[in-house]
Amino acid sequence: MRALLAGPTTAEAKRELTTQVPAGTPLRSVRLDDGVATLDLGEKFAAGTSVESLSARVAQVVLTATRFPNVRSVRLLVKGGTPLGLFPGIVTRYPLTAKTVAAPNVPPPSTPEPPSGGQSEQIRALQQRLDELGFLTRDAVDGKTGPRTTSAVVAFQKWAGLTRDGAAGPATLAALATASRPAPIGRAAGRRLEVLLDRQLTLVIEGDRVTRVLDASTGKPGFETLIGSWKVARKEERSWSVPYKVWLPWAIYIIGGYAFHEYPDVPPEPASHGCVRIPSWDAEWLYRQTPFGTLVTVIGRSR
Repeated sequence: MRALLAGPTTAEAKRELTTQVPAGTPLRSVRLDDGVATLDLGEKFAAGTSVESLSARVAQVVLTATRFPNVRSVRLLVKGGTPLGLFPGIVTRYPLTAKTVAAPNVPPPSTPEPPSGGQSEQIRALQQRLDELGFLTRDAVDGKTGPRTTSAVVAFQKWAGLTRDGAAGPATLAALATASRPAPIGRAAGRRLEVLLDRQLTLVIEGDRVTRVLDASTGKPGFETLIGSWKVARKEERSWSVPYKVWLPWAIYIIGGYAFHEYPDVPPEPASHGCVRIPSWDAEWLYRQTPFGTLVTVIGRSR
């Protein structure tokens, strides 16, 4: 490990071998317990902002350590602590194996058009009301039943504190009739996002007005989405999740590996590994509406 941190030797440099580990990174300690190597590195190891470099240096460390038969996995520490959120796409709260840092070996997903059902004026009226309140976009008002309308109904039910079943029953219709457009929880200028963990919603805000309310699913117990305020630091139309071996389309990263992204399953309760899942029909829209530097506030209690 010290040889890795020291960088390529003269002979290796002549072979054009390079390293992504920052020069001068100290090795604070090494411990081996039942096949798990705990490596404590200096804070210089987490320096820099290049996604490729950050991911590559973790892979270098893990692959170097696990080449020995008595090392199955690596617990990575930086200055004595678990470096949560510092390495995009890598969850470091658990020991890492060579498999978890492997390169993608599956094709990116395709996004099928959501199916729609029969057309009716009742559905059109429902969609128009959801559009007026910010839960649906104008182009989705077509009078046809389908997952976009169901998702918008669920989002409204989340906001109103109703049963999250996606059905526009009497209670939901009555609440829709008297509802007003949702208001931001906090105050700030310009375009920003608020993620409401208790309601499982994302608010898209311009100044003091909510322009869209998006159905969302955040981190499940043990993988909770981090509460706090950040700014959009990285965006990738197709992002690869190293630990979970899946593509994350339309990924908007706010800190480390935590991101908004498209996902085919957005249940009404927390279900992710810490990210904010967004339905496929809203994910690209959100990506286009969220420039670098956009303020994102994750709120635990919004009522």
